[in-house]
Amino acid sequence: MSTPDSVPAPYPSSPYGSVRPVYVWQTVTRRPRYWLHLLLFLLTLFTTTAMGARLWFNFAANQPALSDDDIEFFLRLYGDPSLLAAGLPFSLTLLAILLAHEMGHYLACVFYRVDASLPYFLPAPSLIGTLGAFIRIRSPIYAKPVLFDIGVAGPLAGFILLLPALAIGIAYSKVLPGIAAEGDFFFGVPLLQQAMAALIFPGVPSTDLYLHPIARAAWVGMLATALNLLPIGQLDGGHILYAFFGNWHRLLSRVFVAVLIPLGFLYSYSWLVWAAFLLLFGMRHPMIHDDSRLGAGRTILGILALLLLIVCFTPTPVKLGELAQ
Repeated sequence: MSTPDSVPAPYPSSPYGSVRPVYVWQTVTRRPRYWLHLLLFLLTLFTTTAMGARLWFNFAANQPALSDDDIEFFLRLYGDPSLLAAGLPFSLTLLAILLAHEMGHYLACVFYRVDASLPYFLPAPSLIGTLGAFIRIRSPIYAKPVLFDIGVAGPLAGFILLLPALAIGIAYSKVLPGIAAEGDFFFGVPLLQQAMAALIFPGVPSTDLYLHPIARAAWVGMLATALNLLPIGQLDGGHILYAFFGNWHRLLSRVFVAVLIPLGFLYSYSWLVWAAFLLLFGMRHPMIHDDSRLGAGRTILGILALLLLIVCFTPTPVKLGELAQ
C-alpha cells in the first residue's frame, strides 16, 4: 500500500515502539584563507614600519615622538623606501606582542577543539599603523572553564613578550628634560612603565624620559592589554567576568562602561569613544549554561589578570598636547 505524497509516512516501528528520526547537525569547518591572513599581516607590517620609521627619526633628532607636521617625513619615505628599515624595531616588536596575544587565544581554542580562525591583523593610517588584531571564534563554548582559559590566554601570552620588550626599550631610551610636554600628543604612563623606568633611570621623572621606539611598541602592547582586560562585554576581561559571575555579567558590564564616562571627561575623551563603541557593539555575551566552579588555580589566574589590568592601565592613554597642559 503506497502513501500519498501529501500524507507523511508513519515513523518506523521497533521493539520499543514508534521511532522518531533524529537529525544531527554537523558543523562544517571552513578552509583557512591563508592568503588573506598573510596579506593583512604584510600590510600591517608595512604600515607599522612606516610609523616606526617616523618614531625612530624623531627619536634620533630629539624631536617629539609624534606631531601633525610629520608629512615631510613621509614624502622623504616615498622618495627613499630604504628609510623604512629604521622602523623595523618598532613594528617587529609591536607585531610580536599582538601575535603572541592572539596566538594565545588561538592555541587555547585548538586545545579545547573550539573552531577559531587564525589572527586577522588590521592595517590602518593611525598613530601606530594598526588597529590591532583579532581571531574569530566560530563555534559555541559550552563550559565556563573553557571560556576562562581562552579569554585569559591572550593577555598572559602577550604580557610574556611585552615585559622584556619594555625593559629593553627603556634601557635604550634617553633623558631629555621636558620632552613629554612637547609635541602635539601626550602619552600616559602606566604603573608598569613607571616601575621599570625607576629601576633603569632612578630619580628621572617620566616627563623627562624619551622612549625608544621599542619601548613605544611595548607601551602600545600595555594599552592593548589593558583595553582587552576591561571587564566588559565580549572583551577578554568580559569573558573572564562571565566565567566568574555568570548572570551578573550584564549588569557589571554596564557599571564598568559607566565608569569610563567620567574618565573621558576628566582625563581623555578617548574613553567616551570606547564607552559608546562598547555600548553599541560589545555588550552582549553568549549564554553558557554551566554551573561548574573555576577552582583555585583559575581564581589565581583571574587575580593575576586583574593585576595586569592595573599595571598596564593609564587613565590618559593619548591626549592632545595642548589639552594636557
